[in-house]
Amino acid sequence: MDLDPDDIFRDDEDDLDNDFHLEKEATKEFLVILVDASPKMFNTTSPSEDNKDETHFHIAVSCISQSLKTQIINRSYDEVAICFFNTREKKNLQDLNGVFVFNVADRDYLDRPTARLIKEFDLIEDSFMREIGSQYGIVSGSRENSLYNALWVAQALLRKGSTKTAYKRMLLFTNEDDPFGSIEGAAKADMRKTTMQRAEDARDLGISIELLPLSRPDEEFNVSHFYADLMGLKGDDLAQFIPSAGQKVEDMKFQLRKRMFTKRVVRKINFSIANGLSIELGSYALIRPAVPGATTWLDSVTNHPLKTERTLICTDTGALLSASTKHFQPYKNFAVAFYGISSCPRLVALVAQDEIIRDGGQVEPPGMNMIYLPYSDDIRDIDEVLPDSDAATPHATDEQIRKAAALVKRIDLKEFSVCQFANPALQRHYAVLQALALEEDEMPDIKDETLPDEEGMSRPGVVSALEDFKLSVYGDHYDEECEGKASGTSRKRKTPAENAVKECASYNWGDLADNGQLKDLTVTELKYYLAAHNLPVAGKKEALISRILTHMGK
Repeated sequence: MDLDPDDIFRDDEDDLDNDFHLEKEATKEFLVILVDASPKMFNTTSPSEDNKDETHFHIAVSCISQSLKTQIINRSYDEVAICFFNTREKKNLQDLNGVFVFNVADRDYLDRPTARLIKEFDLIEDSFMREIGSQYGIVSGSRENSLYNALWVAQALLRKGSTKTAYKRMLLFTNEDDPFGSIEGAAKADMRKTTMQRAEDARDLGISIELLPLSRPDEEFNVSHFYADLMGLKGDDLAQFIPSAGQKVEDMKFQLRKRMFTKRVVRKINFSIANGLSIELGSYALIRPAVPGATTWLDSVTNHPLKTERTLICTDTGALLSASTKHFQPYKNFAVAFYGISSCPRLVALVAQDEIIRDGGQVEPPGMNMIYLPYSDDIRDIDEVLPDSDAATPHATDEQIRKAAALVKRIDLKEFSVCQFANPALQRHYAVLQALALEEDEMPDIKDETLPDEEGMSRPGVVSALEDFKLSVYGDHYDEECEGKASGTSRKRKTPAENAVKECASYNWGDLADNGQLKDLTVTELKYYLAAHNLPVAGKKEALISRILTHMGK
């Protein structure tokens, strides 16, 4: 049975006729982003690409902004909350000190991202110190533990939904690898223990905790001081996290812009082992086509999504049909069925297959073979072109093969992956939507990564390999032959103009115009004059005569 690639890569929620469309909440993600707002996050110790100092707080805010824009395009029904801890002001349902949940009107703390949320969050740096403020929430002589409070608030927000139907996680930005470093003795041990217990309780509830550490050039973020235990990292997991920790910020800041799709199960299958033992397996699509999102119809007044209802009407009587239509029609002992979705309809033939058992074992299982039926346009006659048996087949010489191999080696893309190149048309589509939704004055520049690498192709090694290959195939005089052919083509193109000048000289155009005899000439003869004087030759005879008289000033 042939597999339809559109069906393989189509998610269940893309098919409105599929029962799983109603259960797309099962693939939701609930995310609480925790951002350290301590004064240390505002130190300008991290140089940017243009060698300007920027704060770690700015890096975190820019990464979150990029993530929200990506989330709206990629998984718009995921829900997110943004919490700052180590803050002067507090705003949370538990009324805990040092935690401020950022939100906008007409939106729950944990809810789908909106254009208003993104627009106001982009301006958070301008108003943060004035409206929220920054302070150390874990200091000696105080029982306040802002990190513990932040985990408590995040865990409370993630009580929404069930871990069976949604994936829940916390994502933490900080540049402090030991939040209790300023405390000594029993107080530190007590704070550390209670915070670890809060994190363990969250993990027991199915909530994962992830860290995006922000390192300074002169000081490396040591995960082993505290956060390895907070996240429950041990052994190989800890060893794999440490070398990748410094790359996660760059990955958040740049790679999320490429609208990467999240990994999700395409199909679930049962793997039967023996004696009734089976394992449920999930199959994943490693590569999937990137397409614009589906159109959502909105109410013109409330701007809320419209609910689509489908009613079947009889074409003969106009009466409403309560029963669903049939999806197959018997035809000459096998079924012709409808397969796919309404946007990509396909007709298939279902041919029954009997079970075949030989020597006590099953050779062929019972079932239906699905055969795609082609449309009339799909059936074409293929013209087979056979080479002339008398002509010698050209073959590349050993030198030409060596030169070609050297050229290919020079222009070979190292560690090539299709994920390295974004679809420019799709990127521009999303950029336009983003500019409209956020009311941006300028549209962001879209880099077309599919264009040839002119800088790379102009490297001396590539140019030399290309010239060697060209000489081995075409010889030393290839450029001269091309130039000669081009000159010959130019001469051929000039021939009609030269012929028009020659023919035009055989007529006394002044007398013909004065005596009104231009109308007696043919269209071809009139065009001799026009072509000889570089005038347009299109139009009817009257237009040609008028053009000639105008040019002659008559």
